[in-house]
Amino acid sequence: MQIFAHRGYSSKYPENTLAAFQAAAKLDITGVELDVHLTKDRELVVIHDEKINRTSNGKGFVKDMTLKELRKFDFGSWFHKNFRGEKIPTLAEVLDLFKDTHHKINIELKSDKLIYPGLEEMVLKEVENFRLKDRVIISSFDHEAVKRMVGLAPDIESAPLFSYSILNMKWYRTLFPAKALHVAYRAVTRRPVLEAIKAGIPVRVYTINNKEQVEVLRHLGVEGIFTDCPEEMNEMLKQPK
Repeated sequence: MQIFAHRGYSSKYPENTLAAFQAAAKLDITGVELDVHLTKDRELVVIHDEKINRTSNGKGFVKDMTLKELRKFDFGSWFHKNFRGEKIPTLAEVLDLFKDTHHKINIELKSDKLIYPGLEEMVLKEVENFRLKDRVIISSFDHEAVKRMVGLAPDIESAPLFSYSILNMKWYRTLFPAKALHVAYRAVTRRPVLEAIKAGIPVRVYTINNKEQVEVLRHLGVEGIFTDCPEEMNEMLKQPK
């Protein structure tokens, strides 16, 4: 089963920081997952939320600040004092960290709540700059954004994200040429997802941090998981069923 470090090694390091990604890069796992937003001066930064309130000592929307302004804030001490001084990373910095590893890189486009014109083109340009098209997966709850990325780069793996409702998969895939599905654990046993697994469509599930869930997903035959605890999940999956 594939293992992706969710927002980096986020159970032991502050999420979506270089510290979390550096730790994940040392692990023998499939890959990492990260989230991208656009700043006021149209720089691609790696952060989950639309606002910096939860994961920094600042407040406000990412879209309302320049990269220089965002770099003034501390994105580590909220997690632990040992990470004081961590700065918000750019997508380029994270891609540079993984350019010489084996890891796949799942980039989630965070355009489902805010509109970021040109986001897909900018992400694609960075991916191409680092020659990582064959190792990148583009996902989003904004299915139109994923569809636009498919149009721009049909060879890149794409995966719409679902939290609850799943449409009829056979019908949906005639409209949407996605190569994989990323779903919440609560949605994985719904008929359309089970049909997708049976049809051989790669299904990956978020966010899995305990043994019981892993065993359920093993039984169902999902392709991979996103986890905050990549090292622990890796050791667990090495154990016989």
